[in-house]
Amino acid sequence: MEVVMQALKTLFVGSLLVLFGVGPLWASSSAFNALYAYPELKPVDSVLRVTVGQAAPDFSLPAVSGKQVRLSDFQGKKMVMLTFIPAAWTPVCSDQWPGYNLAKPLFDKFDTTVIGISVDNIPTLYTWTRQMGDLWFEVVSDFWPHGKTSQDYGVLRSDGMADRAVIIIDKTGVVRYTHVDDINVRPELGMIIKALEEIHSRGPSE
Repeated sequence: MEVVMQALKTLFVGSLLVLFGVGPLWASSSAFNALYAYPELKPVDSVLRVTVGQAAPDFSLPAVSGKQVRLSDFQGKKMVMLTFIPAAWTPVCSDQWPGYNLAKPLFDKFDTTVIGISVDNIPTLYTWTRQMGDLWFEVVSDFWPHGKTSQDYGVLRSDGMADRAVIIIDKTGVVRYTHVDDINVRPELGMIIKALEEIHSRGPSE
């Protein structure tokens, strides 16, 4: 509970910074006016293919940093939180990922890195993430073969976008937490931090 309260306080401070004009570029009116507000969509349009306790499907995807990010490279080093989003340049997605910047000390506390995954191509993701400001975690493109990683995890929608999902993988490469959220709603950070705290306290899976 103490960690969740810390996360909420961090978000509150970040909100005040934005309110008083000290927020990141993505919070500026000009940046926000550039966002595409898609109509409300069916909350979930996929069937999850991974379950807690199974080995996470490996992948290697290009990142906006220019690196090739392979999930298995983190085994024995870090827990990994995969965050799948539907599309760049949309309001909920543009609010969700910068929030993880505010929570970086909490991710560090639980020895967790984040990988943001979108079916958008690299040029689109590069421009969008620069508009939001620097993100501390890798953002990778699941553009081609289109949505293959999203499909492997069972979060690819029938319209070709990914559902809004969070998958947490421990240091042994095993899925420890899954959550597919309403695509129209940002996942609660407190929920994520609570899950990380519980996984961290139990230790690696056997």
